[in-house]
Amino acid sequence: MIAELGHFALIIALAMAVLQSVVPMVGSFRGYSNWMRLGSSLSIGQLLFVAISFLCLVMAFLNDDFSLKYVSQNSNTALPDHYKISAVWAAHEGSLLLWALILAGWTAAVALFSRSLPLVLIARILSVLGAISVGFALFLLLTSNPFERLLPMAPMEGADLNPLLQDIGLIIHPPMLYMGYVGFAVPFAFAIAALIGGQFDSAWARWSRPWINLAWVFLTIGITLGSWWAYYELGWGGWWFWDPVENASLMPWLVGTALMHSVSATEKRGVFRSWTLLLAIFAFSLSLLGTFLVRSGILTSVHAFASDPERGVFMLMFLAIVIGGSLMLFALRGPAMQKVAAYSGWSREVMLLINNVILVSAMTMILIGTLYPLVADVLELGKISVGPPYFNFFFVPLTFGLVVAMGIAVFTKWKSTESRLILSKIPVPLLLAIICGGVFPFYLATDYSFSIVAGLTVFMTVWLTATIAVDLIDKVGTNIKRVARLSYSYLGMQLAHTGLAICVLGVGLSSAYDQTRELRMAPGDNAEIAGYTFNFSGVNPVAGPNFTAFQAQIKVTQDRRLVANLYPEKRHYNAGGQVMTEAAIDPSLTRDIYVSLGEPLTGGAWALSLQVKPFVRCIWLGAIMVGLGGLLAATDRRYRRRKKSQTKPAVAS
Repeated sequence: MIAELGHFALIIALAMAVLQSVVPMVGSFRGYSNWMRLGSSLSIGQLLFVAISFLCLVMAFLNDDFSLKYVSQNSNTALPDHYKISAVWAAHEGSLLLWALILAGWTAAVALFSRSLPLVLIARILSVLGAISVGFALFLLLTSNPFERLLPMAPMEGADLNPLLQDIGLIIHPPMLYMGYVGFAVPFAFAIAALIGGQFDSAWARWSRPWINLAWVFLTIGITLGSWWAYYELGWGGWWFWDPVENASLMPWLVGTALMHSVSATEKRGVFRSWTLLLAIFAFSLSLLGTFLVRSGILTSVHAFASDPERGVFMLMFLAIVIGGSLMLFALRGPAMQKVAAYSGWSREVMLLINNVILVSAMTMILIGTLYPLVADVLELGKISVGPPYFNFFFVPLTFGLVVAMGIAVFTKWKSTESRLILSKIPVPLLLAIICGGVFPFYLATDYSFSIVAGLTVFMTVWLTATIAVDLIDKVGTNIKRVARLSYSYLGMQLAHTGLAICVLGVGLSSAYDQTRELRMAPGDNAEIAGYTFNFSGVNPVAGPNFTAFQAQIKVTQDRRLVANLYPEKRHYNAGGQVMTEAAIDPSLTRDIYVSLGEPLTGGAWALSLQVKPFVRCIWLGAIMVGLGGLLAATDRRYRRRKKSQTKPAVAS
């Protein structure tokens, strides 16, 4: 009965989404105020019924209702309750329902927190979001119904949740990632509403900026959690694999970053109007593309959901309608939005333009590398694999150029900046960066030699942080209390840029100085790596709630001083019989000691992987700072103010 209630609630949500997509839009053209106001009520009602549907699926998992096909495929009676809840979004149908719930949540948030916007504009925004909800509700009900029954022969026991997903990372990572993916639907709806009405100005940019920032923050956190989860759970010790599904989340993040910077120029100076609208369209379009890649079945990835072609065709059609329709509307109305404004070669506008060019170029490079093997396969050109060498070849120099430009941009002003002012501030950060880049790699440890990668990494980190410090000193002087007078937007920007510098440091140094040994070890054997001694004491059997495991004991010492006791595991899951590696990690800010247990060998020996990863934690520390910076910027007070001249409702177009 609970399943039927969830299915019925989803049907009602679809009906409300259809009304939401039609009634406010018609009202905006006809000038019917009551019809336009109905959009807010419908969006809240839609959220209520999607939430009921989602809770019904959660209850089905907690009650072990294996008469539901989706529950039987992704749960088991021995599965802990917190994993049963996260199993709701562990596969295709449930993750799509989570997507629909988050989209309804974003739509209701727009309705509740945008009441000060012109009625015509908010009505059209909610209609666009309602139309997107219609597409995903139809996708769920027609091809991906999570409430499908297995009758009359329901299994007594489920197949169990994929062991890779039985982790705290799954509980947090997908919801955060989807909050970012779906969040870009809001600036997309803002852009489409502006194009429909032919009204696009600085006020539009200021209204949309908090939504852009929040979506970008969630996507940043989601990608960071995914990187962290893959690092400690997959047992390989890598934090990014240039996997096609990983790329699918990075592409909208890059375009979203460009959008954040472009919309600031639109708000301040009224420039880049058409470009800002196009970026808003592209950010959400790339989110939909990522959804298609994951759910179409055309990708083979640890992150991808196995799907049938019917779902892929539906998603491709939906993708074509959304992207094709929005680009056609932009082609018709976009050029009229552009405004010509004067600015010089050293202005803030030029630096933001360079920022956008680099970010969009990086996205294009990743898009080509991700899709080219698929296109080559369709055209029967053979199986082609595009791996890290391709991506690193382009991404590394683009990142270097971006960081250098960011350091210069902090000294520029809107419209025009005197060259001598910029040149007077560059020498100290530049000299400091060159010295640190040349000296610091030698200072790290006795077994580290100079590396070009490490040198460039330290150069970029010091350059960016030094330019930020110089700019802060210029603004506050010696009076630290003046920091409180700075805007949240400025402080958030500087925090995010500092976080990027720290992230770059972690990426470069962990790549340059990562040390790994794959070896055979019997009980009592010792091995040395990076100044640490690893003693293998043996393996003991242990039991978990739904698995059995062999647990190794590794004692790590340095100069006869105990550093850590590590217990990596080789797990065997009872229901499905899968064997998984559970790595053991001793973390610190300057290095991680990473040990994973391989296969059993003859004579009681085991295969072991020993790794020492310098500064790898800086990757996630920096990424968290980036996300917090975006969140701080989104709370800037001016985004909650409206000028008196903008309080009158816009005329319907």
